[in-house]
Amino acid sequence: MGTVTPSVDPLGSGESTKTNVLEAGAAALQSSAPLGGMDIYLVGFHPMKDDPSHQMEAHHFCRQVNEDFAQCALFDGNTADANLNGVEYIISERLFEQLEPRERQYWHPHNGEILSGQLVAPNLPGLAEHELMKGKMNSYGKTWHTWQSEKGTRPGDRMPYGPPMLAWSFNREGEAQPGLVENRDREMNIATEEIRRSRQDLVPAARPQEGVDALKGKFPRPTREIPGVVDKRSAR
Repeated sequence: MGTVTPSVDPLGSGESTKTNVLEAGAAALQSSAPLGGMDIYLVGFHPMKDDPSHQMEAHHFCRQVNEDFAQCALFDGNTADANLNGVEYIISERLFEQLEPRERQYWHPHNGEILSGQLVAPNLPGLAEHELMKGKMNSYGKTWHTWQSEKGTRPGDRMPYGPPMLAWSFNREGEAQPGLVENRDREMNIATEEIRRSRQDLVPAARPQEGVDALKGKFPRPTREIPGVVDKRSAR
């Protein structure tokens, strides 16, 4: 697995000796239990729902709470100095169907991310990753990015400015900015196209999802359908 360093350095002075001593004491005496279970690592991409041209690579560190619910902290890299830039909750299709209609507008579908090969679990053996993705088929995510620490292939802001932004998912080939996926693949030694081909056996498991067409026509480049990725409204 390749390392991905953060795209920006936050504003501020370097840590003092006093701060370093306090951190060492906290590490020895305090618990970090809520973070201990965040042992599932996923990397994918998010366009912002209200501004699809604003896209970013998202490193998810997740805890599977139960079979239907997971929660993830999002970072702009996978090194110790990565910046915390968002949060994502992942729920099963079963829980999504229990949501109020007005709540569903915040939850993006995952089948496009999985079947395109864009969502990956780095360093897992192929069979284990495949089973993980199989278990996430037909699921949904609610994602808020609180820091625009990267904007597509460009560095972002050096501070968490502005309001949180609701993120969405890519549901057609060609929606991602040129270079976005390719840069990730090069840095992390990932072959998205090979992964996409290896997941074609998951296509029959894909059911129509809400939100697939939420960003349809809002990208400047031609797009192509992803087999198995269908909006629930057009399937009726």
